[in-house]
Amino acid sequence: MPEISDIVESADLTLDSADTAEVDRLARLLCGGERDRVDEPEWVGRARNNWDALPLRLRRGVRQFRRHSGLRGVLLLRGLPVDEAMLPATPAVADSVQRAATVSAAVLTMIACGLGDPAAYLAEKSGALVQDVVPVRGKETFSGNAGSVLLTFHNENAFHQHEPDYVLLLCLRADHDRIAGLRTACLREALPLLTPMSREALFAPEFITAPPPSFPSDKGTRAPQPVLSGADDDPDIRMATIATTALTPRAAAALAEFGEACNTVAVTTRLAPGDLAIVDNRVTVHGRTAFQPRYDGSDRWVQRTFAIADLRRSRDHRPHDGYVLTR
Repeated sequence: MPEISDIVESADLTLDSADTAEVDRLARLLCGGERDRVDEPEWVGRARNNWDALPLRLRRGVRQFRRHSGLRGVLLLRGLPVDEAMLPATPAVADSVQRAATVSAAVLTMIACGLGDPAAYLAEKSGALVQDVVPVRGKETFSGNAGSVLLTFHNENAFHQHEPDYVLLLCLRADHDRIAGLRTACLREALPLLTPMSREALFAPEFITAPPPSFPSDKGTRAPQPVLSGADDDPDIRMATIATTALTPRAAAALAEFGEACNTVAVTTRLAPGDLAIVDNRVTVHGRTAFQPRYDGSDRWVQRTFAIADLRRSRDHRPHDGYVLTR
């Protein structure tokens, strides 16, 4: 683990009005043209160029977070433009995505480029780089982004060989009652709460993590894997509460103890429009508290993008060196 003096503690970064206006200006340069389509590599290239022109304070905060994501493993950026007054009704269908360039999609993509590269998975939401996280009628109890019951702790796409390094969650519209909260728990805070026996078990290949319900086409057989990997004092984590199965009694006990530790250190953040939470998916699990949708066009609306710090590692999964992993 790095020395305490070397750790940049995750904290809120609130843009002032001038910085918000500049981000908005750069985002709008990416919107409105016939060729402004979010999933086009040429458009992503333009978004990458615009990242270089974003306000220095924003770029510096993201760069520091990328170097070390702190004890919480989350960076909250406030005051980003989302064109709230011009938003259409909250999407109400399953697998909703953002294909056309919008201010919010441009903001997400520019910042994803600052973290590495945006990425998506063909089996999930048709491989769109910017995805809508909205409640869908009839899926209230669905354990995924279309549900509205408690969403349990998980790493995003923990089953995949190339899981995303970062999850970006940009709030466009809060829920009516302002009670929906992003829950996060960082391994750096949970690890000291575990017994040595549980730590040892979590590092052993005695777990299988299945794909989430949002990957309906991925039914392949999974090989046993550890939940923790890497450095003993600052490991990475791969798990999903409802999808990770322990294969031995000691693994089951360790997984339960880890779940208790996560609940102990959990932090809940209620996102407001213009808030962007960047979750370090390698060391932090996340979920969401329950809320009550009304299906009236004004329900909670969050847009999500994944970022991978080293896209080269997944080259064999990305045809034509694009941004979508097809397997």
